[in-house]
Amino acid sequence: MTSYVGVVDMLRWIAQTGPERIMTEMADAIEGDFRRWESFDKTHRVASHTPFGVIELMPISDADVYAFKYVNGHPFNPARGFQTVTAFGVLADVHNGYPVFLAEMTLLTALRTAATSAMVARTLARPEARTMAMIGAGSQAEFQALAFRGVLGIDHLRVYDVDPAATEKLMRNLVPRGFEVIPCASAAEAARGADIVTTCTADKAVARVLADSNVAPGMHINAIGGDCPGKTELDPAILERGPVFVEYEPQTRIEGEIQAVEPDFPVTEFWRVLNGSAPGRTHSEQITIFDSVGFAIEDFSALRHLRAGVAGTQLEQTLDLVASPEDPKDLFGMTNLPVPVG
Repeated sequence: MTSYVGVVDMLRWIAQTGPERIMTEMADAIEGDFRRWESFDKTHRVASHTPFGVIELMPISDADVYAFKYVNGHPFNPARGFQTVTAFGVLADVHNGYPVFLAEMTLLTALRTAATSAMVARTLARPEARTMAMIGAGSQAEFQALAFRGVLGIDHLRVYDVDPAATEKLMRNLVPRGFEVIPCASAAEAARGADIVTTCTADKAVARVLADSNVAPGMHINAIGGDCPGKTELDPAILERGPVFVEYEPQTRIEGEIQAVEPDFPVTEFWRVLNGSAPGRTHSEQITIFDSVGFAIEDFSALRHLRAGVAGTQLEQTLDLVASPEDPKDLFGMTNLPVPVG
């Protein structure tokens, strides 16, 4: 049998544990896997692009566990009543190839994306950072806010979205949770006085939602919305202002902010900062940029964290997913057996 967590049980897990606690603990789990980066068999994601969006498979494995995520990105979906991003994921036993865990990952991806952002900012942002500008108040925004508060203590938000209803939604969700939220009339206004700037917009376009003139010394930029070819958010001049950190360079070259610069533009894979082979922030006035497109190690960490969190509870169901003949060499023999009813 394969263990399974569906949407209802995922929501129960989040409600029982608390999203802020989940993402704070998940940030530690993701960092732990980043620290053993070289033990993973890695590849960039396999993508199928259409005029409507993209469907991707994100595989990865270590010596014992194989994982993959199925995820889409369809920026025009909300106008048609669908979500921009949906996902599910699988863990399998490397030693026999059997899938052992299946889970919804629309919610889990939102949790792991925010946990990753906060995990990186814990190392790259100034320790005294307390104010974050959020350019884009869509589906990921609340998760980012809660993760940054849990990991860094950020509780002061300056928010801008082209859709005022999105900002109102964010305030409705976060103000009761103790955040101070200041709605702003522009990205420039939101960035003014911020220690950290998170950009997370949905349009699949080569955009400049954050201008070079909006970036002040000492800022950490958490650029998470540019995540496919032809989709960027930063003025390319910003990338020249400070070191750029990425997850997996071959993938980010295709999908990240650095797709807008020369192929030999220097970047640092973040795992190297954690293991001490590359510097992170070197002084308080330095601008640091995290060009994040999401990577399979983060899904691997999130799935394992979820599996451990629900193990032995009523939140974990089972699926009859793999045929198991009594004689493993006689699969056809199963077709001669009576079929269970119900």
